[in-house]
Order: sequence, then C-alpha cells, then structure tokens
Amino acid sequence: MMTQTTSTTAADEAKLPFWKRSHYLDRMTLKQLIVAYFQHYTIIAYLGLTALCVVAFAIWPTTPLRAAAAFFAALIVYPLVWHLLHQYVLHGQWMYKIKPLAGTWKRIHYDHHQDPNHLEVLFGALHTTVPTIFLATAPIGYAIGGIGGLAAAFAGGLLTTCYYEFMHCIQHLAFKPKWKWVQHMKQRHVEHHYFDEDGNFGITNYTWDRLLGTYYEKKDRPKRSATVFNLGYDEEVAKQWPWVKDLSGGIASGHPRRRAMGKEGFDPNRDKTAA
Repeated sequence: MMTQTTSTTAADEAKLPFWKRSHYLDRMTLKQLIVAYFQHYTIIAYLGLTALCVVAFAIWPTTPLRAAAAFFAALIVYPLVWHLLHQYVLHGQWMYKIKPLAGTWKRIHYDHHQDPNHLEVLFGALHTTVPTIFLATAPIGYAIGGIGGLAAAFAGGLLTTCYYEFMHCIQHLAFKPKWKWVQHMKQRHVEHHYFDEDGNFGITNYTWDRLLGTYYEKKDRPKRSATVFNLGYDEEVAKQWPWVKDLSGGIASGHPRRRAMGKEGFDPNRDKTAA
C-alpha cells in the first residue's frame, strides 16, 4: 500500500506544471537540480533583473573602470551583508515575536531549518531578497559611478545571489563534490543545519565567520544543539508567540530526514495529509 501511494503521489506530482512541483534535494541528481534551478521563478527573476541592469547601463553608462569597481565592490560587500543578516535577522529570535513579521520569518528561514532539503523553501522570497540586494549594492555603486555604477553593482549582487542559491542547493544535494573547496563548503553548511545553528553563517564564504568568531568544525562542537532544527522556536516559546505555530499547523520535531520517513518526531504536513 505504501509503495502504491508513493507511486501515485510521484505520478500526480509529475503532471503538475514545474512551478507547482515540490523538489527534495536529497532525492535529486545534479542534472535534475540544474533543470529545477533554472526553472525556479526566483532565478528567472534575478537573471531578468540583471538583463534590465545591462539596459540601464547602456542608457546611463559610466567608464569601464568605474563599472568594474562598482561590480567588484558588490562582490566584496555581499558576503558581509549576508553573514550579518543570517546571524542577526534570520537567527535573531525576534521576528517571530512580531506578528506581522512572523510569517516572513517562517517562510524565509524557519521552514528551511525544519526541512533543509526542500528546494522550494531553500530559495529566498523575492519580496525580501530583491530589496535587500538593492540596498546592499546600489548605494555603493551609485557613489562609484552614478546610475551606470548602480546598475553594475546591482547586477553584481543579483549574479552573486544566483551563485549563492546554486551552491546552497549543492550543499543539500545527495552527492559528494569532486572539488575539495566545495566539499569544505558543503561540510560547514551541513554542520550549520545538523549540529549547531549558531555558526557557519556564510553558506559559500566563511571568511567573515573566521573573522567574527562564528566559524567551527564538527570536532569543535561534537554535541548537537537542541535547537538546530527549530531555531529556538519550541512549544514553550509558541505559548507566548503562537503565530508561526499557527501558520505551520504545529511544530515539527525530530531529525528532518527520519521525520520525513515517518520514523520519528511530528510532521504537521504529513499528519495533515493523513487526516
């Protein structure tokens, strides 16, 4: 019965338009990831906005030197901005305490830690990512080269985001990369998700983790954090700030992989479906 149900679900899933399908990275090949990645609406949007930046640069150009300086300035600023946002906003334990922000926090990070391999919640939401990328890159670009510099810097931020999102997917994909630097990157991020969430915030670049004292390896913190999957939002916290729990249909518990197989913990989505 379980096999038949699984097959039926997979068949029904295959009939859906690609933008409505669910993808789980631990069940995908690299080739399948590449196809799903370029079909995802956020990546299409980032590349479309990059094309608009090229048009804007053509209309309001700056010198090649200023354009290059603005573009590379964005590449330098981006890792620090991402690190700080990841540490102090996404892991800050304050957004879920504000009712209008609780749903946003749930969507952009809580859901990802609850179900790390679910592609659709791994990607950021455009209404949060695009303004952030713009604010992080546009001012410095404009200061360097006016509107042309702004366009170059914003394009740099958008393309860096595309790179971050792809490498983030790779870190959750069920395969071992050939390159040592990708293996290292993946291992640090796996530790962030499965051992201790309070560190290794960089995803693809751990320079700022090293400088700010948040870099670690599993041997440094061998004991799994009790809050690594729920980011500190547990039943006790939900009594005072219930909005994320209400939106989720409950608080999932247990290891994500074993929970997905029905071997441990509570999965509000699975129990909802079963009901």
